[in-house]
Amino acid sequence: MDCYKVGNLISCLRKEKGLTQKQLADVLNISDKTISKWERGLGCPDVSLLHELSEALNVNIEKILLGDLDPNNTDGGNMKKIRFYICNTCGNIITSTSDAELSCCGRKLSPLIAKPSDDIHNINVEINEDDYYITFSHEMSKTHYINFVAYVNYDRVLLIKLYPEQNGEVRIPRMGGGKLYFSCNQHGLWAHKG
Repeated sequence: MDCYKVGNLISCLRKEKGLTQKQLADVLNISDKTISKWERGLGCPDVSLLHELSEALNVNIEKILLGDLDPNNTDGGNMKKIRFYICNTCGNIITSTSDAELSCCGRKLSPLIAKPSDDIHNINVEINEDDYYITFSHEMSKTHYINFVAYVNYDRVLLIKLYPEQNGEVRIPRMGGGKLYFSCNQHGLWAHKG
């Protein structure tokens, strides 16, 4: 751990939050001299303070230890590059339109890689008035099921969460020029061909 880099980051984040050294020290129940020492690179935070420091500055502990936030390149959040993440512990579904470091339930999440639909993992899409009427024959048992269907177009995402033992049908409003995705809890993300 580079104490100078860590101190620089703490100083920048503290100022970003509009906190004085004394205010940050009070949150951590330490002296403002300790904060000053860190910010000058003359020492690093003790491991026992990292959780509270990360909460106070709203940054991952890992980033504090690295002393660098390493921001993404600005790409305008292109919807064509959407990424889906699913927490295997709680089932949370998270999306991002650019590179992201996400975690849930204390574990880092990796983006799902979409595969083209096949004979086993496939959805049937019919146009019914202004909706896509989507059906699928995939089992919906408690251990093997489709956990979401998402419709992505150039400026929005419509995601419908599905649950075990639910019927294999979904209605999604047509928005034009979009792409359909669906996810199996055991076999990952699939992109509808069509």
